Amino acid sequence: MKMPIINFMDKRVRELARLLVNYSVRARSGETVLIRGNELAKPLVIELYRAVLQAGAHPRLSIGFDEATEVFYGESSGQQLKHFPVISLYEAKNIQGLVSIISPGNVKNLSNVEPSRLVARARTLKPINEYIMSKVRWVLVNYPTPALAQEAEMSLSEYEDFLYKACLQDWPRRVKEMTRIARIFEKADTLQIIGRETELKMRLKGRKFIIGRGDFNMPDGEIFTGPLENSAKGKIYYEFPAIHGSREVSGIRLWFENGKVKKAGAEKNQAYLSSMLNSDEGARRVGELGIGLNYGIQKFCKDILFDEKMGGTIHIALGRSYPETKGKNQSAIHWDMIKDLRKGGALYLDGRLVMKNGKYLI
Repeated sequence: MKMPIINFMDKRVRELARLLVNYSVRARSGETVLIRGNELAKPLVIELYRAVLQAGAHPRLSIGFDEATEVFYGESSGQQLKHFPVISLYEAKNIQGLVSIISPGNVKNLSNVEPSRLVARARTLKPINEYIMSKVRWVLVNYPTPALAQEAEMSLSEYEDFLYKACLQDWPRRVKEMTRIARIFEKADTLQIIGRETELKMRLKGRKFIIGRGDFNMPDGEIFTGPLENSAKGKIYYEFPAIHGSREVSGIRLWFENGKVKKAGAEKNQAYLSSMLNSDEGARRVGELGIGLNYGIQKFCKDILFDEKMGGTIHIALGRSYPETKGKNQSAIHWDMIKDLRKGGALYLDGRLVMKNGKYLI
């Protein structure tokens, strides 16, 4: 008797793949869509491949290994770090869509790499990344792995539920509400952030707020802009650790004058914070102000893809601005740091209270 083939794949994987291909990157017949991932994300890679074909587009796979990246940073020479991969630029210029999957086996695999080596490589790859960000329809997504679950202090099944709940939503409806709030912020000149050890002002006049529609990040649920580069003034304390280059920097305190970080402190990994601030001239300025509006995400999980979307939080990125916001800051880094306003925090637009304790009053 022939036994039936049992498919144990979580049906949510296929649902997510279709959302990414049809909604996020909007794959069209005849286009080429690049799928980046590793062996741990195989179920999602295969379903993405299927969804791209069903859309009439041409799937292209780029499968890597985390260990290879670790070897590269550990053994490459200075010349190799600065080597520009022409073939990668060619590929970028010949794709219309990109789905990048994050599915690490070890979230700390680059934690012992010298920061200067990470910065050097980021500078080298900057033209490729800038081309993709401006010319290609791309989206970034996680696939559940034990490492991500452990980092989030969840079981794997809990993390799966957390991830799929955050992603599989009615995005058109969410976008409508976020757009309403964004238009109110765009009409303001001055934003004031009040919270624990925090009193920071910056100007927004003339800048555009971008809506996190789920077409670049999945999950999404934020609005963001690039504040006036010389406007940040005051101090801010971050309750949550800032993750960058596989390093965790906690207890960060920043003091701004004329838009620039004049003083910085951290309770953990102060040396790394200082190193990143000294990357280049733009690293000490605010490149992005983000407003978290996804109240379906309420738990900090040490993953910026989720954490920056938390309802009742804001995040400020040091470094590179997004040109579409009319932000002008240039830098090799873009480092998001999250401020929790859910307990005693507030936002004021031109002196008007618009958010208190994480809840919007507009």
